[in-house]
Amino acid sequence: MFEAAESMRAEYAELEAQMSDPAVLSDVKRSRVVGRRYAELAQIVKALDEYDTLAADEQAAADLAAEDPGFAEEQAEIHGRLEAVTEKLTALLAPRDPNDDSDAIMEIKSGEGGEESALFAADLLNMYAHYCEQRGFKLQVLDAESTDLGGYKSVTAAIKASKTPEPGQAPYGVLKFEGGVHRVQRVPVTESQGRVHTSAAGVLVMPDVEDDEIEINEDDLRIDVYRSSGKGGQGVNTTDSAVRITHLPSGIVVTCQDERSQLQNKEQAMRILRARLVAKAEEEQAQQAAAARKSQVRTVDRSERIRTYNFPENRITDHRIGFKAHNLDAVLGGDLHDLIAALQTADLEERLSHVGEQDAQ
Repeated sequence: MFEAAESMRAEYAELEAQMSDPAVLSDVKRSRVVGRRYAELAQIVKALDEYDTLAADEQAAADLAAEDPGFAEEQAEIHGRLEAVTEKLTALLAPRDPNDDSDAIMEIKSGEGGEESALFAADLLNMYAHYCEQRGFKLQVLDAESTDLGGYKSVTAAIKASKTPEPGQAPYGVLKFEGGVHRVQRVPVTESQGRVHTSAAGVLVMPDVEDDEIEINEDDLRIDVYRSSGKGGQGVNTTDSAVRITHLPSGIVVTCQDERSQLQNKEQAMRILRARLVAKAEEEQAQQAAAARKSQVRTVDRSERIRTYNFPENRITDHRIGFKAHNLDAVLGGDLHDLIAALQTADLEERLSHVGEQDAQ
């Protein structure tokens, strides 16, 4: 894998030159593509340089240690640093989702459990909002259907990095493993006899793609406008500002009514539609890949129950990787760092295992 990475040095140098090319800078789409790839390669090239330096230093220390045992300790210290860089390079060079460097669109929908499920959906949104704040991400609610008790039947949010993140650490790359069915076990506020109930909410995480990254034929869209319903401020519920877009080929329907103007709601709805279309295409590709393999990577199956939040035991369990912790209160407050790190590690191991399979074939 390291040998193949050597060609990346030349690509990196070429991209570096393109970064100052006026023709590239004047082309927004091309500039964005070049910038993303340049940032991705920058870390790889830096790690490669460090690897080459340490490998040469270790060899020199080994040669000296053969004549003078006093250099053996220095050789061991360099070897330890070389192992760390090797591990980093392996992770950087592993096959990865090209959307990992994208911002994200997250949808949370209540499921079985009625009002309790809607309240749990609100708890999940609050949890992700706190986590995003800690990560330096900005979460913006695009559309929401709330309930009388403050829950959500459905809520859609955009999550954006406030600065250029490291490769794989953008909102989508970090949060994509949250997609699936989340189950909660607790005493609902509507329960008068103190019995523990089980309910669930669904989470879908999609890459937030730019309008020039996916082609949508206007003839494939049916756009309806209507008067907003539910909670709203002055002007929101008094004009036909709500927008419903139906993508006829896929049957995907997106509604948006939280903004004041019809134009704003249409822009937000199109943003959500683009994300859903990309997610649909990715899911179809994953299913095709799964059919060709003996087993499917469980983390991409958005339909299965992925996690349980048990309030009586203050326990959170991620069923995909067997992760358990008794700090549910902290997790709901946004402390998802250990859990997401464990999911990313499991995903890396999965990707590397398939590299090994390919090499063996």
